[in-house]
Amino acid sequence: MRLLPGLSLGGFLMSALLARSAALNAAAAARRLPASTCGRAAAALPRLLAAPAMGSRRCSGLRMADQSAVAEAPAPPAPVPLPTNANEQLLRIRHSTAHVMAMAVQRLYKDARVTIGPWIEKGFYYDFDRPEPFAEKDLRRIKKEMDKLIGLKLPFRREELSFDEAKARIEAADEPYKLEILDSIVAKDPDAPITIFHIGEPGKANWWDLCAGPHVEHTGQLPKDAIDLESIAGAYWRGDEARPMLQRIYGTAWESAEQLAEHRRIQEEAKRRDHRALGKQLRLFSIQQEAGGGLVFWHPRGARVRRLMEDFWREAHTAGGYELLYTPHMASLDLWKTSGHFDFYADGMFDQMEVEGAQYQIKPMNCPFHVLTYKDEKRSYRDLPLRWAELGTVYRYERSGTLNGLFRVRGFTQDDAHIFCLPEQLADEIQGVLDLTETILTKFGFTEYEVMLSTRPDKAVGSDEIWDKATSALREALGAKGWEYDVDEGGGAFYGPKIDIKIRDAIGRLWQCSTIQCDFNLPQRFGLEYVSPDGGREQPIMLHRAIFGSLERFFGVLIESTAGDFPFWLAPTQLRLLPVSDDYRPYCDAAVARLKAAGIRAEVDPGGRSVGKQIKVANQDKVPILSVVGEAEVGANALKLEMRKGGELGELPLERRGGRAPVRS
Repeated sequence: MRLLPGLSLGGFLMSALLARSAALNAAAAARRLPASTCGRAAAALPRLLAAPAMGSRRCSGLRMADQSAVAEAPAPPAPVPLPTNANEQLLRIRHSTAHVMAMAVQRLYKDARVTIGPWIEKGFYYDFDRPEPFAEKDLRRIKKEMDKLIGLKLPFRREELSFDEAKARIEAADEPYKLEILDSIVAKDPDAPITIFHIGEPGKANWWDLCAGPHVEHTGQLPKDAIDLESIAGAYWRGDEARPMLQRIYGTAWESAEQLAEHRRIQEEAKRRDHRALGKQLRLFSIQQEAGGGLVFWHPRGARVRRLMEDFWREAHTAGGYELLYTPHMASLDLWKTSGHFDFYADGMFDQMEVEGAQYQIKPMNCPFHVLTYKDEKRSYRDLPLRWAELGTVYRYERSGTLNGLFRVRGFTQDDAHIFCLPEQLADEIQGVLDLTETILTKFGFTEYEVMLSTRPDKAVGSDEIWDKATSALREALGAKGWEYDVDEGGGAFYGPKIDIKIRDAIGRLWQCSTIQCDFNLPQRFGLEYVSPDGGREQPIMLHRAIFGSLERFFGVLIESTAGDFPFWLAPTQLRLLPVSDDYRPYCDAAVARLKAAGIRAEVDPGGRSVGKQIKVANQDKVPILSVVGEAEVGANALKLEMRKGGELGELPLERRGGRAPVRS
């Protein structure tokens, strides 16, 4: 393939990728291969969005991977579907397994006291207070004891008793944490039934704990070959740093050994995709402890990706009728008192600073700034809707033990937007937000979602009428999109109903991402109004909305979903030139200058190593297109392009300008 008249260098690359993909798809069809065998070729398209297939081949040595060989490779086995805790039997298995684990621990370690042991998304855990720390080898010993208990088919028995009876038993067992749990049950609801579950026959030695259930009938119903103990961690009692540090044992439980194997496979794949390791390997970002925990440093390669994310975000919002705002990083404490954040969110805010005798607060949210911008002018119903968006950096206090790479930080940039509209405009505005959300998420390869609509809680601000109207508008918009959704009755915030969207990544994990939230509180607190058609004053409806959630967290999810192998349009480096010797470096430097001028993110390998080593490094850096440059390329005044994942893209001529060939050395 050669450069056609009038076709830009960037256009050439896109056309070459399209042609290569079409050829591979045709070859697959001719061989009657599954479409999945061409996934990597499709991933080279300009909108290369999907993560590469797990286990995809990499080029090595001096030769790129042969794409025809890839097409011949058998399709990977279909993944085993994994159920969720919506499956009541699985939930019972996990809850019962947690109890069996606690029983095994207390049989083996007499000095261990138990606290709580719930089921969680992928399994269960139990927290223990024990003088000596558990070690990894202890997990094997505990699992072996659990297998014995499972083999005994011991019954689970429910017993309901009075507060005094429960207290007496707990004191006799010297379990102070259970006593605190008992007190909290009664404090929350004095009439709540107090139940315990036993493991074992009546009248015989058995184990019990405060519990509301549910459980399986007997331990023999637990599939021991589908249970595993995975890790040990520390956890403060009640999440309070001033309380004792406990030892938490995490486990997983499934309905079958096949499901456990699939879970382990996904865990291993998740480990390979860990954004913290890939961020360091690919030189994308770091968190410098000298500067403090939870603060992200974007390195040049990561900053390139961020700029592209931001540019697309801004373009999509401008096309969607939004205006962009820039607001300060801090404000008077009085603003946060007016907004209610200081009363309801103080634990998540950093301490105030004094400025000329006044208290200032670094911002944890962008919302009040947009509200003040609205108040700055007199508004008419004719002005609405107003759609304002901002990439605003906020700062929130997180305990050091909760910080986690890009997923949990102290400073991050929210892709905030707020819409001020009339009640009759609400449904259309929500529809527009859902459309924009789909446009943006799809661009980054996320096309499968789980959607939740959360409705009015018991304590709420706003009239029944406005809540009903807002909830109906959310339902109407979701219905118009044709999206399936679940309803969390009473799960909305006190100030309005909301929609939460989780995205599914390349290995099937769900990530909380986008939120659309109605707000009847801030307009009321700040006295927002507009002039109605009859000249009266009315309160607008306010919509909060985020699509990425935060750039940092979304970038972490994107790294893990793509395994750091970004779509071509997002790749930090799209094309790397590999000179066979330093004699060809001037030619490469001139070629890169022209490629950059054409909008291609190109670079030259720094040299000082063999071509084989250059290719290896380019593979590690996940550069999508490579070009080895030697005498033939200089003589032809062209570049021969190859996809890192295999397959030649063709020759890219570097045309003369004004009768001269500027890229000749």
